[in-house]
Amino acid sequence: MTVTLEVSDNVGTIRLDRPPMNALDVAVQDRLRELAEEVTRREDVRAVILYGGEKVFAAGADIKEMQAMDHTAMVLRSKALQDSFTAVARIPKPVVAAVTGYALGGGCELALCADYRIAAENAKLGQPEILLGLIPGAGGTQRLARLIGPSRAKDLIFTGRMVKAEEALTLGLVDRVVPAAEVYEQAHAWAAKLAKGPALALRAAKESVDAGLETDIDTGLTVERNWFAGLFATEDRERGMRSFVEEGPGKATFR
Repeated sequence: MTVTLEVSDNVGTIRLDRPPMNALDVAVQDRLRELAEEVTRREDVRAVILYGGEKVFAAGADIKEMQAMDHTAMVLRSKALQDSFTAVARIPKPVVAAVTGYALGGGCELALCADYRIAAENAKLGQPEILLGLIPGAGGTQRLARLIGPSRAKDLIFTGRMVKAEEALTLGLVDRVVPAAEVYEQAHAWAAKLAKGPALALRAAKESVDAGLETDIDTGLTVERNWFAGLFATEDRERGMRSFVEEGPGKATFR
């Protein structure tokens, strides 16, 4: 399989496995959507890691495959392409991207679908589609601008330049830079910690933030208020508050 799923300790690792560069062809795109939908359904998956292996996250789309497509073919394909990445972005659980080596084009767009990005010191990220006479087509113009701001996003998209890990950290494109040998380990630690948290509250937090970014603040506050009040019906809220009162903060065990 070009993309696999492994689950351990309530953490699901979606692993790109299409050597040598994890090019995102149609089969990879469709498989990403399938696995995103699977981890969304599975109760034993409480947090997710996106990983391309020790050498490369994903160097972008399969250019040879795309070159063979004409306008009609891409009109028919582009929605499915975006839907695959949107399925990853809408996983209602914490998602971390463990980025090693290149994360370019579609690879960068896939990393943008995560909630948090941990990059290797040797990572290089970018949206080089302009160098092909194109623009990002899997959410790059939208998610990148929302993450790092429109002017910084336009710089990367207009020039097609790659940025090294430290600049990506300064831009806010990644959240942590670590030695290459530690990328997956630290991503797993981040995911495993959250996998022990209150699942519905984490879902509420993620959906509230994401929904708020897509709408006006009054609507966003309504989403937040409804989730906040709704969580008072959960066992985790009862356990969390009881533990806080009886034992102090940070000691609750959630189901």
